[in-house]
This record gives sequence, structure tokens and C-alpha cells, in this order.
Amino acid sequence: MSQPTNTRGARRGPRSANARRVAFDVLRAVQVDDAYANLLLPTRIRRAGLTARDAAFATELTYGSIRMLGRYDVIIALASGRRPENIEADVLDVMRLGAHQLLAMRTPTHAAVDATVELAREVGARRATGFVNAVMRKIAARTDDEWDAQITEGRGGDALLATRWSHPVWVVSALRDALAAERSREELAALLAADNAAPRVQLAALPGLATDEDIATATARTVPDADEDADDDAAFADATGAADVPAALVPADDEPAADGATGTVPPVRTADPVPAADALPVSPVGIRGISGDPARVPGVAAGRLRVQDEGSQLAALALSRSSAVRAGERWLDMCAGPGGKAALLAAEAQQGGATLVANELVPARAGLVRNALGVFGDHVRVVEGDARRYGRDGTGMTFDRILLDAPCTGLGALRRRPEARWRKTPEDVQELAALQAELLDAAVRVLAPGGTLAYVTCSPHLAETRGQVDALMGRHGGVLEQLDTATIVRGVAARDPEIADGNTAQLWPHRVGTDAMFIALFRRVG
Repeated sequence: MSQPTNTRGARRGPRSANARRVAFDVLRAVQVDDAYANLLLPTRIRRAGLTARDAAFATELTYGSIRMLGRYDVIIALASGRRPENIEADVLDVMRLGAHQLLAMRTPTHAAVDATVELAREVGARRATGFVNAVMRKIAARTDDEWDAQITEGRGGDALLATRWSHPVWVVSALRDALAAERSREELAALLAADNAAPRVQLAALPGLATDEDIATATARTVPDADEDADDDAAFADATGAADVPAALVPADDEPAADGATGTVPPVRTADPVPAADALPVSPVGIRGISGDPARVPGVAAGRLRVQDEGSQLAALALSRSSAVRAGERWLDMCAGPGGKAALLAAEAQQGGATLVANELVPARAGLVRNALGVFGDHVRVVEGDARRYGRDGTGMTFDRILLDAPCTGLGALRRRPEARWRKTPEDVQELAALQAELLDAAVRVLAPGGTLAYVTCSPHLAETRGQVDALMGRHGGVLEQLDTATIVRGVAARDPEIADGNTAQLWPHRVGTDAMFIALFRRVG
């Protein structure tokens, strides 16, 4: 948690200010309009014309401030003597950005304070510049470790961890329970820390489409070149790292870094070195940690490589490779949007002579699925509708393999979707669990005898994972058998996925650098 001393000279200028304004605008949109940072930020970066280095700064500033929002609010309250809800919303967001620069980035202290005051003036909070200046100076007077000691004083248990690692208390408790279910409760602090680390960009090489040249070219970009432009690209890639951002939305910027005269923002600090084991792909089709804009990788531009978290890759491959594919099999992706897992399944189906139906409820997301599957032929079909209709639509169609990547709280992807931790509530879990159960029942209705069902969530919450599995077997134990999912996932993975033994598989970001995907495989008794 210690931070380096801010002793480097500041280099400020129009682009520095522009990067901070981009971060502010996105942070406000997340607060006011329920925007998603991973979708909005790339567009704002491109619109502002930021260099790669400034884009990296804006990205870390945005994502970091959202991740650490709860912690910074406690610090701001102590430094200002006011409760956050009693501070005007735009002023509070300005100070959250300032706190992140002071406590988690290597922005020089005077530059961070001055720029934060100037940002308050720029966004129309001129009346509050004196207040902002005073609060920023109080925050800057202490190190992050000193603030940690103060904000955690008198707290214990989950409340202490929630304050230290900036998670809602109920989320900390849920993650503790999930780890305890596999006797790993002592890993909780490591998991919370991993949620706050910027993830590396991960690619999936689509089987049968990606060429050796595609893979070699992308793999070569996992080792940054020595020149300054490559360093800027690496900073940008490390800071973005959003698995589900379409490559076309990631800003491309060939402009070299500006020199001190034009005022480039200092590059962001890397919190911790990536462990050697974490740097190695766990997916057999995965490429991890590329430098720069993934849209500039030829295979990505051509659609043969896809930006996708390796946990999602393993979830799809656990289904497609759980047994040998027979030509003529029918596969179903029940909740296919935005299309990442559907694309990998389509590639696997094409190689095995199977057909795939990709279903999506929301028309806009169905459009994304069609785009994702555009490189495939007639063996793939995209349909729109509520997946709960399956087995009740009168068609009588059954499927040999079904992926239910169910709507969930997303608590397993807090690294990539930092706002999710502040939006979800325990009540959301109850509503989503009810929907998940209805979708599972629909999947069972159309699962062919001998067919395989993969139930997948991007959440480790027990009510969405093991609880759903137990309830499903209680309802349909007469026609379903659980498969040894852990063994299947280990057999598919490129290296040890570090999962517990059993009929389910729970991946963890602090162990193997993937999202916390949950996978459970079932077979219909024939």
C-alpha cells in the first residue's frame, strides 16, 4: 500500500488538462447516467484526441477513482470535515480524481493539487476552488499508509477490509463466504487487492480461424519494445485491460509522446509487478498481456483474434471440449450477448461439424452478437427472444450442448467493471437468482438425452453458484447428473487453473489472473 514519494518534476499542459477532463466527464456519467466506464471511456479518449500516454493516464485515473471511490470518500470526509453527501456532487468527483493522483499515481504533489483546483474551476465549480485546494493539501500531507491507519482505526472484520480495499461490506462478506466454501478464507485480502488491480489485455485465438502468423504477431506484442512509443503503448494497454471492450472502441493513437515543452502527463505507476505465473496464459487459445491498442493487432482487426478474458474462454471450452464433438450436433448459447463466448463456441462448432444457435433478448446486444459471428458461415444462427421460452415454444427442438452464461451480479469482474461494486445490492442477488433458476429450468427442457449443459456466471456469490447448482439438482436430479467439472477444466486449461476439486469450478483473479468465472457442467441422463 506504500506509495513512492512524489519528487519527479511535473510536465503540465493542454493535453494533461484534457486527460483529466476526460476522466471527470466519464466519472460524472457513471454517477449520473449509470454509464459503463469500459464503453464510454474509449469513445471520449478518441474524441479528445489523446496520445497513448495521456490515454493511459486518463484510463487509470478514471478506473482507479471508481474502484477506490469508497475509500477516497472516507479520506475526503476526514480531510474536509464534511460527509460526502454534504459535498456538491461535481466537487466531490473532482476531489476523488485528485485523491487518486495523490495516493495511487506518481503524479507530483504540486501538480496534482494545482490540476485538481484548475479542474474544479473548469467544470464550473469556481466557488469551491478554495475548498478543493485546502482538502487536497490535507490529503497530500499524509502517505497512503498513514491514511490507511486513520480510516481503519476502530474497525474490524469485513468493515475494516471494506474500507481498506474499497468494496461494499456486503460484497466483502459474499466473497469471504465464497472462498470459505473451498476452505480458502485466508485469501480474501489477496482477492480484494486483485479486484483493484488493472487487468492485462487478454486475447482469444479462434480455433480454425486464427493463423500461426496471427498468433506470432500478437504474442510478440506481449514483450514491449525498448522505444518510448512502445512504453506508452504498454502503459495504455495495462491501464485499459477491459476484456469486453470491442477492439473498434479501443482508441488507436500513433502519435508519439510529447516532450516536456508540450506537457505530457507523467505515466501511471504500476502498482505491483505481474507474477511470472500470472503472466502465462491459462487458456489453451489465450494470449495474455499484449502491449498497445489491440485494434492494431492484425488478427484482431480481421476478427480472427478476439479481446476476451481467459476465464470466459475456459467457460466456453469446458463445454465444447467436455467430450468429442459429433458431426450434426446442435448447440445453443441461451444468453449470447455481446457475443464473445458465442464466437469461440462458433469456431469450435465449425471445426466439429456442429451448428450453433445464439439467442439474445436485447435487440442491441443481438446486433453485437451478429457482428461477432459475422466471420462464420451458415452453421451459426442468431435469434432474438427471452430464453425462458425454450421448451414452451412448441418447436420440440432439443440441443446437444447448451451454454447458459446467466445474467448475474458481475462480482467476478470488478477489475474490469469497477462501477459494478457500487451499483449492485443484496436485493439484486435475490432477483437475479430467481431469473437464473428459470433459465436453468428452460435449459433442462431442451437439453437432449446425453447432452451437456454448462451453467456459467461471472460471479462467485454462493447464491448464484453453488446454491443454484444444489437447487437445480433438487428440481431435476432425476434427469441430470453432475460432471466432474474441475477435472474437465483442468484438462482443457493450458496450465493449472488452481481450482478446488469437485463438480464445479471457480476461477479467481488473484490466483491465475482471470475473472472469477464459475462453471458447472451437467449431462442429461439418456
